[in-house]
Amino acid sequence: MKVLPFPEADLKEVSHNPRIKKRVILSKGECGNISQLAQAVFPPGETAPAHSHKDMTELFVVQSGRGIIRIDKTSHELIPNVCAVVEPNEAHEISNTGTNDLVITVIGID
Repeated sequence: MKVLPFPEADLKEVSHNPRIKKRVILSKGECGNISQLAQAVFPPGETAPAHSHKDMTELFVVQSGRGIIRIDKTSHELIPNVCAVVEPNEAHEISNTGTNDLVITVIGID
């Protein structure tokens, strides 16, 4: 059993944009096929540029804020309680279009 308080995890820069920070709660090998459980914080106006992962599905669960996710050039609104699923090899980009932080829980699955 693990009890993992989010605030105790260190904030780290995301590789796609160093102004966006995330707390990695679980890393690969700690919980079955989950390769990452993190909380990403996008300041207003910030974007994680388009990229894809060849061997990972990502789930993005919006906790607060507003934004847009583009998956293979199709845009979808991100608002609280929306979950976006990005399959391997799908190009995706997330932008904060609001005036407050966009906070997203990110789950990576191998």
